[in-house]
Amino acid sequence: MVKEGIDSNEAFFDRKAFLTVSGQLHLEAAVHGLSRVFCFGPTFRAENSRTRFHLSEFYMLEAEIAFMDKLEVLTKIVEDTVKDLTKMTLDKADVDMKVCSEEAKCDLKWLDKEFIRVDYDSVVKILSDNRDKLKEKLDPTNGLTKEHEMFIVKYFDNVPTFIIDWPKEMKPFYMKECITDTRKVSAFDLLVSNVGELVGGSLREDNYEKLKSQIPERSQLDWYLDLRKFGGCPTGGYGLGFERFLLFILGINNIKDVIPFPRWPHNCNL
Repeated sequence: MVKEGIDSNEAFFDRKAFLTVSGQLHLEAAVHGLSRVFCFGPTFRAENSRTRFHLSEFYMLEAEIAFMDKLEVLTKIVEDTVKDLTKMTLDKADVDMKVCSEEAKCDLKWLDKEFIRVDYDSVVKILSDNRDKLKEKLDPTNGLTKEHEMFIVKYFDNVPTFIIDWPKEMKPFYMKECITDTRKVSAFDLLVSNVGELVGGSLREDNYEKLKSQIPERSQLDWYLDLRKFGGCPTGGYGLGFERFLLFILGINNIKDVIPFPRWPHNCNL
């Protein structure tokens, strides 16, 4: 990182530096000493997408929990968090919620229902059986499109739905292999109406040798490997997109309407 025309000896970090896409890896380090940690702050994406769901800069709530070794426990924590956040918003900002819901389609019946859990293979079967109702072709090796996500939520009567146990090759290196099927990882995406994916999370791989064989750019992530090498513990965590959460509970159509000064590809006004 250096201004143009400045001697390299005056470079700010003496190496290439980038805007953050997540605080997760650092949370994994902190959780070994504090047992439960979270962060909330700006996050950046370089996806060249200008849909109503995407921003180049948005805010994300991320959390990490020590001694987490069961995906069903982690998804229950996420379910309780989403419900509690929504109920607190209703309690503290009821008037604002009513103003938004006068013109928006805001349905909160899901608050009294248990979230759905369904594995990725079952989702693929549901979509395959209903291919005549979909515009976009399903490629099980390439994940789900936004249309597929919306269809799955509608299929389950608009109750928020956890898709669990994803194919290993579709998820990042740090996700833990499923005990019953090493081709899968103990990961989830939480899908909700009007938005699609709201939360993503997983158990983290705590086996040193497995992680070592999967990790990219070893020289920069040796410290991350050391968390497993010197007396680590199982952890799990998740990330929740705050603006998407607002879309969900308010029923607003476009993510650019829930953040001041939105930035997206080819638009970054000062």
